[in-house]
Amino acid sequence: MFDFTQTNISVNLSIFAVAAVVVWFAGARITGYANAISSKTGIGQATIGLLLLGGVTSLPEIGATVTSAATGASELAINNLLGSTAIQVAILAIVDQLIGRKALTSAIPDPNVMLQGGLNVLLLAIAAAGMVVGDISVLGVGIWAWICAAGYAFSIYILSRSRNRKPWIAAEHGKVDHRLEKQQAEAEEEASKELADRSLPNLITWTAGLGLVILVAGYLLSRAGDALSEQSGLGGSFVGFVLLAFATCLPEFSTAVTAARAGLYTLAVSEILGTNLIHVGLIFVIDLVGTGDPILNQAGAFSVFGALLGIALTALFVIGMAERGDKTILRMGIDSATVLGCYFAGLIVLFFLR
Repeated sequence: MFDFTQTNISVNLSIFAVAAVVVWFAGARITGYANAISSKTGIGQATIGLLLLGGVTSLPEIGATVTSAATGASELAINNLLGSTAIQVAILAIVDQLIGRKALTSAIPDPNVMLQGGLNVLLLAIAAAGMVVGDISVLGVGIWAWICAAGYAFSIYILSRSRNRKPWIAAEHGKVDHRLEKQQAEAEEEASKELADRSLPNLITWTAGLGLVILVAGYLLSRAGDALSEQSGLGGSFVGFVLLAFATCLPEFSTAVTAARAGLYTLAVSEILGTNLIHVGLIFVIDLVGTGDPILNQAGAFSVFGALLGIALTALFVIGMAERGDKTILRMGIDSATVLGCYFAGLIVLFFLR
């Protein structure tokens, strides 16, 4: 296997940058295919965001974390997962600022996204509990890692059952109407026109091909990022949480921006929250392929604070979706501005914990 640590730091930076660019453009392109598949199959945007986009755009995290764990860089693996979870909620705030029309959380008509957010908080709390209490291996995997996997499976089950339910109706300015749902349907129809002549097998083939591109680029990001953590002297914790997490979440960033600009707000948000559910489920996978103690036993104060940061940021966004206020500051909702402020404050704390 090629040893990136023996390569000049400038070469690793170049590999890292090129792979990140590839991941960005592949992620942006895949949004259209996902929306077209949703249109042809009748599967809702929230479900497509959770299962298809969330799964495909998680491939860099899968490639990065599994590779890191298998090569003994368990600290980089767990912090990449936690860092990706935190930064992706911050990405929603950036998306809010980029679209600049109204607060993003006030424009989501599907109630399932709030359920996704609540499940994110629950699973991250389970992971944090495992890191604080300590883990014991059962059949080669820690008990808390088993619980994380079970929690992810439970989340998918709950979300699959709630696909067509409307436990609450989205409202604007306190008035219940169906304008948001109508706007969402019109945006979905408009976005699907570009690929309307493609057959479903063709759409699935292109989606799979883009997924493969993202997976390969994710592998290169992992290897180059691991080497940079040693060569830069910043350490695996901070590089995993910030540098590698940012690069491997570029597919989610590009798909969320593309979807939001097309008016597909449910798709944009559910893709991010669905990916974050997968991140917690991946704790089981990296524990399975890793060596030594259970993965959560190898996590210290840095990782615990990272998980708590993810919980806080997700909770803030869920509060925004529940409150549905449309007041903005700096072209973004007040909730998004709060999320960004908390994220950067958290990074300062994490820098000193590394």
